[in-house]
Amino acid sequence: MDPPVDLKVVKQDILAGIVECEKRCLLQCTKWLAELNHGLADTPVELRGNSAFENVHSGIEASEYDSYLLAKSYFLVREYDRSAYFTRNCLSPVPKFLHLYATYMSKEKKRLDNMTDSSVVSSVSHAKDFAELLCILRTEHSKDSLDGYCLYLYGVILKKLDLNDIAVRVFVEAINAEPTLWSAWLELAPLVNDKRMLEGLKLPNHWMKSIFEGYTYIELFQNDEGIKIFENLQKNGFGKCIFIPTLLAIAYSNKRDVDRSIDIFQHLQSVDPYRLDNLDSYSNLLFVKDMKTEMSHLAHKVVEINKYSPETCCVVGNYYSIRSDHYKAVMYFQRALKLNPRYLSAWTLMGHEFMEMKNTNAAIQSYRQAVEVNKRDFRAWYGLGQAYEILKMTFYSLYYYKAAQQLRPYDSRMLVALGETYEKLNKVADALKCYQKAYNVGDIEGVALYSMAKLYEKQGETEKAIPAFLKFCSDEKLIADKASLCHAYMTLGNYYEKIEDLDKASYFAYKCLDYEEMKREAESLLKSIANKRAHKATTSAATAATNPSGAGKSTEEEKPTPEGVPAETYGEDMEMDETNLSKRIEVAMAEEEEEQEEEAGTSELAESSDMPEFHMEDSYDVNE
Repeated sequence: MDPPVDLKVVKQDILAGIVECEKRCLLQCTKWLAELNHGLADTPVELRGNSAFENVHSGIEASEYDSYLLAKSYFLVREYDRSAYFTRNCLSPVPKFLHLYATYMSKEKKRLDNMTDSSVVSSVSHAKDFAELLCILRTEHSKDSLDGYCLYLYGVILKKLDLNDIAVRVFVEAINAEPTLWSAWLELAPLVNDKRMLEGLKLPNHWMKSIFEGYTYIELFQNDEGIKIFENLQKNGFGKCIFIPTLLAIAYSNKRDVDRSIDIFQHLQSVDPYRLDNLDSYSNLLFVKDMKTEMSHLAHKVVEINKYSPETCCVVGNYYSIRSDHYKAVMYFQRALKLNPRYLSAWTLMGHEFMEMKNTNAAIQSYRQAVEVNKRDFRAWYGLGQAYEILKMTFYSLYYYKAAQQLRPYDSRMLVALGETYEKLNKVADALKCYQKAYNVGDIEGVALYSMAKLYEKQGETEKAIPAFLKFCSDEKLIADKASLCHAYMTLGNYYEKIEDLDKASYFAYKCLDYEEMKREAESLLKSIANKRAHKATTSAATAATNPSGAGKSTEEEKPTPEGVPAETYGEDMEMDETNLSKRIEVAMAEEEEEQEEEAGTSELAESSDMPEFHMEDSYDVNE
């Protein structure tokens, strides 16, 4: 990213953009540019004789100025039809745009007001509602008579009609014509599918491009690249622009660096205490950290600022959710949606509440509407997967989990959910791949190894399951599910008891005594281990009593453990060597006794029936 070289040029562009957007009643864009301008307050710009202010009346014919002023005043008080009516015959650029924009806003307001059910975002009447306006803009576009602002409006309507490919081209045209029109950049961002598409867009080489790229990277969950761009912007003079740290907080939240994100939001609260933008994201973080006191303070504060804003309703909904009052939470999320039916956060959070209330069908409806608003909302896709999993519709569940995982390829929760679904469909190889990848990318919930080990165990591949269980148990303090930990200990204890590694078996069995549900089984295993040890001790004592010299000799002649061979394995070989050595000593002693008998010529000893049975192996030497 090329940082802006001259902040004075940047501020001059912003001031010019504010004037142009204000003339056309693009209120949100004016607000955004004004906030950016305030962040550059330390950059001095000469206001007297400034070209930006000389353009305050440009684009408006003198004969149309009175009609324009009246129409603008009507627009600002949301009387859109009156505004459109008084600019219907205007031909100069500013009043012409205001006429088209007021017509659009009127249609949109009526469509939303006529919605009998707030649980539906999209409507098949879009094409009918905007047909006339679309026809006018398409004709004007074919004549190349639309300026950047009218191109932006044309793109918005195309996007509403799901004509996304054409909308992308039109938004790029609008941005090249008017680089400071942030609204056009903002509408374009959700239409960018991946990094390759972003790099392929023919965007102007303007300082606004850096902000757009950082914003889009975070939208695409490529948080590290977005953070890099915004940190670079902060170093190059944009440090006080409130929009930049807000995006950084969202990026850290996406990376699950919750504490750092909360710190940034708290700093923003101290800088701009009456700001409501993105406070729903802040309340989500407080919910995740279970910070009930902070959530309560935030809820009371936003109600005092503006009781009837979507952000306030969302924060209050989260407040009731953290108190487990799910019915009231749903009520406030529904209020947020009545104020703004395309308020993404409310749809997703309401879906979560319906899931808590066991109302799966309502949850599915909410998640579907969230996806309709923003197809990149991985939480909604994941929620749909969970809902269909509850309904035991496994193939549907698989589809939605896959969509969530594609949006968040390095999120272990998506991979574990996908693995569990593959497991239900008996696709063992795919399930194991998912569990392994979930462990490799950093298992957030600490269940990937356990799920993998259980699947190996289920398939009868115990030798593969044991290393996974051992890794899973390596840090027991981090494991929240103690039942899983107990099962892992029991499995390891039984395995080591089976292969006669009694010390390890005993260690894991004692671990299980701490859990009531496994206590009896652990006690039974410990008895079995004790019996085996007793049997071994008896056998060893008997061997030592029968062959005292052999036992002594074998102890003296123990061999060192060969390099590269585990000590446990070598222990078994050692016992075999000692037995063979004892046999060789006994045979040698027998041969020595036979020689003494032959020299003495005693037939009584030769015919003795007390001769040990194993001497018969060498009797052919004597007989010969």
